[in-house]
Amino acid sequence: MPKKIKKVYLDYAAATPVAPEVVSLVSKISTEFFGNPSSVHLFGLKAKEILEEARRKIAGELSVKSNEIIFTGSGTESVNLAVLGAARFLKRGHIVTTNIEHMSVLRACRQLEREGFKVTYVAVEKNGIVDPQKIIQAVRPDTILISVQHANNEVGTVQPVKEIAGKLKTIDKSAARPTLDPRLFAREFSSRRVADLFVPLFHTDACQAAGFLPIQPHNLGVDLLSLNGAKIYGPKGVACLYKKASVDLEPLIYGGSQEFGLRAGTENIALAAGLALALEIAGRKRKTESARLKGLRDWLIQEVLAKIPNSKLNGDAKNRLPNNANFSFKGVDGEMLMLVLSQKGVAVSTGSACTTSETGVSHVIKAIGGNRKWGNIRISLGKETTKKDLDYFSETLKKEIKKLVVSPH
Repeated sequence: MPKKIKKVYLDYAAATPVAPEVVSLVSKISTEFFGNPSSVHLFGLKAKEILEEARRKIAGELSVKSNEIIFTGSGTESVNLAVLGAARFLKRGHIVTTNIEHMSVLRACRQLEREGFKVTYVAVEKNGIVDPQKIIQAVRPDTILISVQHANNEVGTVQPVKEIAGKLKTIDKSAARPTLDPRLFAREFSSRRVADLFVPLFHTDACQAAGFLPIQPHNLGVDLLSLNGAKIYGPKGVACLYKKASVDLEPLIYGGSQEFGLRAGTENIALAAGLALALEIAGRKRKTESARLKGLRDWLIQEVLAKIPNSKLNGDAKNRLPNNANFSFKGVDGEMLMLVLSQKGVAVSTGSACTTSETGVSHVIKAIGGNRKWGNIRISLGKETTKKDLDYFSETLKKEIKKLVVSPH
């Protein structure tokens, strides 16, 4: 009989397995409560009750109001609703972001440029962290929105979101005011206080950060925050957007008045409840699990850098997610290394799962000084990762990488 291949999953940043408790809850609701939450009969009212309870639970985890939580179908949709929705509601202006954001931010910004908006892409430092002062310096009189991710999905670096928010409040308000006719305030900004117009809206993509870092919007100082069930052992196909009550958005999907008029279509109450439960569990286990994974991560980083020649860690060594380690190896094709490891039962990635059809060095690795002669892989740990898994990965990596190194001659 052929030898059974050990399977080691190290791609939790792409997707996490669904927690058993979440599977059970989603299955129960899907089976027993099938009514449309917009219907006014008993079946619909029960569905509405489940939906609103999920909304209340998520709001509780974030310490915000229930009417500030908007359910969406993915993290990408949540980000798009924040970025495109805010800009299109304001109709004109300037946006500030970084050059290593998730593609859901970058491609939304590129679309807005085609629509006439101006965008500044602030370069991060070589360690993958943006200088808060450079964000502030990029703010112009007509800046309407800033979007900086809480933690990077590829190299795991944690961005100084709270510090940026604090500095935003110190900007000379007369200099930061959008160049809009004050006579239009009442018509275009009906629910935003005129005082709010002096400071740009601040959005953060917290999809990778949830489960590892504090994500309360008021503590971070953000107006918009995106979360995704697929990254926190929740169901795929469900996410949410925190939207400060005073912020207006233009919907992406038109139709009914679901989700406070911001996302038309019948809500999936089972997935919403699953997301709420997953977020609750993640919050409860955040400190202990982060500490456990940080220990495994640090051992792995030290092991790889010490045992594999011409290897380097991408991103800051300390200020990164506890489950992320992204390495580059000189003379190695990252895609080929990923495939070889897969054949040995080890699942890793070369970057974001959203851009696997693209070849070459990712925009994140390029931004921090990477080049084509150094192939990279991303290792992301999770609740089922053990020291034995990392031992197997390390030994397999050392064996296979020797076969893949391309001689410079």
